[in-house]
This record gives sequence, C-alpha cells and structure tokens, in this order.
Amino acid sequence: MRKLHSYFFIQLLIIIYLFYNLPIMAQKANLTFNPNGKFKIAQFTDLHICWQDKRSDIAFECIKNTIESEHPDLIVITGDLIYSQPAKQNFEHIMNFISQFKIPFALTFGNHDRQFGVNNDELLKIAEKTPYCLASDIKGLTGTGNYTLEIKGKQCPLNKLILYFLDSHEDSLLKKEGIAGYDYIHSDQINWYIQTAQNYRKQNKDIPIPALAFFHIPLPEYNQAASSEKAILYGTRREIACSPLLNSGLFSAMKEQGDIMGIFVGHDHDNDYAVNWHDILLAYGRFSGGPTEYTHLPNGARIIILEEDKRTINTYIRTTTGKIEQITSFPLDYK
Repeated sequence: MRKLHSYFFIQLLIIIYLFYNLPIMAQKANLTFNPNGKFKIAQFTDLHICWQDKRSDIAFECIKNTIESEHPDLIVITGDLIYSQPAKQNFEHIMNFISQFKIPFALTFGNHDRQFGVNNDELLKIAEKTPYCLASDIKGLTGTGNYTLEIKGKQCPLNKLILYFLDSHEDSLLKKEGIAGYDYIHSDQINWYIQTAQNYRKQNKDIPIPALAFFHIPLPEYNQAASSEKAILYGTRREIACSPLLNSGLFSAMKEQGDIMGIFVGHDHDNDYAVNWHDILLAYGRFSGGPTEYTHLPNGARIIILEEDKRTINTYIRTTTGKIEQITSFPLDYK
C-alpha cells in the first residue's frame, strides 16, 4: 500500500511539474518551414521602451499591428529594448507583451539595454523564462546572447536554414588607446561562428546551409557598401552607419564560409536600407520605437521571407499604420 501511495505521489509531482513548465517547454518546439515552403520573420528594432511612458505606446502598437497583419513564424528584436529604469519590470513587461501572441521570438541585446542597473545576463534569464522566447547563450563567449536557431524542412528533419544571433556589445573597450565609438564583435565570437558554420556544413554533405545573422550595431561594411556607386541600395539612408572604428573581420569570415545570405541590424534610427555587398545583403530593420529617442521615419518593422532550398530573401518594410514600402527580392533586385 505504501508503495502504491508513493507511486501516485510521484506521478502527481510529475503532473504538477509539467503543468507549471508547459509554457517554457512549448517554446523549445522545432521551427520549420510552412507547408508552402516559406518561413516569415518580423524584425523589430530599437523599441527604446520607457517605463509607463505614453511615448512608448506606439512601439507596442507597432508590434501588435505587425504581428496581427503578417502572422510571422518568428519574431526577432535586434536590441535596445529598454530605455529606462526599473530595468527588470520594464524588460519583463516587454517579454510578456510579445509572449501573449504565442509566436516564437528571439532577441539580441543593444548598446543601451545594460545601462539601467541590470546587466544583460540578468535580462537574459528573464527572457529564457518567458514562454515562446527562444533566446539563449553559448557560455564562454564574449557578451551575452550568442546562439543559433535551426529551421527544419517542411517535411523532413534536416536543417534548411540557420539563424545566428550575436552580441555586438556597447562602447569601445580601447578608449585609452584613442579608439572611441562602439565595440566590435570579438575574435572568440567569430571563431565560434566559423566552427559552427563548418559543423553545419559537414552535416549537409559539405554544402553550406543558407543562413542569416542578426545583431544590433552595423558592421563597418555597411558604410563601405552605402558609399559605393557599384552597390545597389534600396531604402532610406539619413545618417552615417554608427559602426565600430575597427573591423574585426566578421564579414570576411562570413564570405569565406559561404553560408550567410543576409545580415540584419538596428542601432541607426534614421536608416532602413538594404544594400548588396559582395553578394551578402546588408539590411537595417525599421525603427520600431516611439519618440523616446530620435527618429525621422514612421516606425515599423522589417519583414523577411525565406523559401526552403532557395538562397533568396524577399523583404519589405511594414509601418505601424500598415503601409508597405521597399518590396525587394535578393539577389534578383540587387544585381
């Protein structure tokens, strides 16, 4: 009899555990291409949410309107989510707001997120506990929030698309050496990307698996591409890309590996362009926040549509009011 009671007690504990952890477990479900062979991403960036500030209402409106109109398979926020104290409550509110739509979402941190009394490690713990949030971290790498997501085929368990998420950090660590501005993506992060890309390639009969990269601060190549008369550019460029002064070589590594089709960033609120640079699409998201920070563009989101087994990126900007801008297909429209 005692053994029977123990058995039912253990079963009860298991049921309770599953009940309270179901939302967290659900978020780990595999991402797959739709039955139509497509996968849609909604990129939001630079929300700059100030706690209980009416000026931030339009950022939440942007998220809601875009998700309800586009029905994306994945939501990505590329940094600068919070812009005031209390950091934990502010960040939790954003996470819970996005989670309510029951769509998987990922994020990278921007240069401002860690500036309000709570570091990115603590913010990531909040994100990891949020239902439908897929953000994580590879331990031992510089920064917080370096990880990958795998997109499987619509009818097979093979990886068809890889998404890389990187921490682009904050201010330069070399100010004493006279190098101001923003930090660069570090060599250990680049080496991790190279090794990861090579491992995926080995799993795919030595063929690179198509991939995208998401982070906050643009690479120096954004300025090079936007300044070149040979590079085809769509969208708005109203400011110089605020990139690191030093080039740590991430773009070159991506070219060498041959998997990255496009890089998507935020940071510069008056830029939303996409430009072809050596057959990699360098793109900004549209500023998604409100007037808690500078902007001269109507806020919105970038929509990214991928097709299974094709190295193409169909993308456009959707404003909060529903206007569609800059419809392009890469590489076709960028030749």
